Amino acid sequence: MIVIGLTGSIGMGKSTTARLFAEEGLPVWNADAAVHALYAKGGAAVPLVRAAFPEAVKEGQVDRAALSALLKTEPDALVRLEAIVHPLVAHARTEFLEQARASGAAVAVLDVPLLFEVGADALADAVVVASAPAHIQRERVLAREDMDEAKLAALLERQVPDAHKRARADFVIDTQHGLDHARGQVRAVIQAVTAEGFKSRAQVLDEGGEPAQ
Repeated sequence: MIVIGLTGSIGMGKSTTARLFAEEGLPVWNADAAVHALYAKGGAAVPLVRAAFPEAVKEGQVDRAALSALLKTEPDALVRLEAIVHPLVAHARTEFLEQARASGAAVAVLDVPLLFEVGADALADAVVVASAPAHIQRERVLAREDMDEAKLAALLERQVPDAHKRARADFVIDTQHGLDHARGQVRAVIQAVTAEGFKSRAQVLDEGGEPAQ
């Protein structure tokens, strides 16, 4: 089974691109959705977060706003939280891939916003980056509710710059020209990774080459 790692900075159209892969029949795993499930009532992260950050759990679930406030005030809080959440997310991701393989899927997609930042690109046979010009990104993000320039700047600071992501990608989906154009690119990616002779990132690197741009 070919594993595609899908990423893209905020406002670049990653979520729409993930939906297009799903519409082509590919199983898609969403890292953000996995975290939300872990934080919800009955989620595996709830008792662990309660033990580490009691004030962040309310009514049986993790209060993301309260947790975010704690992360800003406690210097080592983020490291402690990541030590809790990352193994649980990795387990959920592994379960997804095992189920996809068992179902006979030829290609599966890992939709991970911080794919490069957390090293999850190492799990992918090919990396796809959703991208658009910076002015379009800015327009999309600032049109969101409760978003402003300061929040956008803070979010971008946490992410690998778009240019760096594109340079490290095997395929780039240009999302500025609408759904039909993006859908055509998604289909081209699927065709490329399922074609005879396709070489994964690991195979290319083993041969001393560079991943395709």
